[in-house]
Formats: sequence, structure tokens, C-alpha cells
Amino acid sequence: MDLSIGEVARRSGLSVHALRFYEREGLFANPVRRLSNGRRIYHEEDLQWLAICTKLRSSGMSLATIRQYIDLVRQGPGNEHERLELLRRHESHVETQIRELQQTLDVMRNKVRIYEDHVARGEADRLWNPSHPDTAQAETRQECHPPEGA
Repeated sequence: MDLSIGEVARRSGLSVHALRFYEREGLFANPVRRLSNGRRIYHEEDLQWLAICTKLRSSGMSLATIRQYIDLVRQGPGNEHERLELLRRHESHVETQIRELQQTLDVMRNKVRIYEDHVARGEADRLWNPSHPDTAQAETRQECHPPEGA
């Protein structure tokens, strides 16, 4: 079934502008087909690829690496090991991001607990304030560093 750029935008959640950008940057697995009047025509496999491509992009894969992956796919059978290695490298990158985000979340959860505790006790004024270094010196370490194992 042929799909217009507007239909693809609606179904993919990407803007028409983003779809044109993806096309210009060579990020479609297959070249975007056009009618004789120049209108773009997409197919279901384009939507399926966009779903993968946008996940690769949102996970931090560079446009150059996505292009490299697409180039390998377009070459056809015989380079599956190269594709696998490219995907493994990115998988490792995403795992590192997840660990770093988990550490960030741990710090934020600790900070929320500290604030909740101080607000509940009516001691919010004792929270760390760089403008008043004489206040709550003891709380500074607690607020800026989560306890071990948190």
C-alpha cells in the first residue's frame, strides 16, 4: 500500500520536516520513491525501518553510524558479521548510558528523600545553600552525595 508523507508522519510520529531530513541524510533503508509529479511515496517497510531508525537515533547512535549500518544492509548478504559488530558496539554504548542514568537517578532519589525529610521536620532552612556557607555544613555532604549502596 502506498503512503503519503503526511500519512507516514502521522503514523510514525515524525514531522514531515523530519522525514525530509531523514531522506536528505540518506537514512532510509530504501530510497524514497516518487511519483511522476514528485510526490514522495512510502511503503510499510519504510515505517518499520523508521521505527528502528528513530530508536537507534534516540539511543545516541550518530547519523554517520546509522548511514554505515544502512550501507551495509544495502550491500546485501555477506557482511552480517560487520553489522553485528556495529550493533554490539552500540549496545555497549547504550548499556553504559543506562548505568550512568541509573547513578543519576540514585542521586536524584536521595536528594528528594533529603528534601522530603527536611520539609516534613520543618527544617528546610537547614538545607545546603552556597550563599550561606555557615548553614547546614553537616548536611552538605549528605545532600551532595548519596549514601553508599543507595
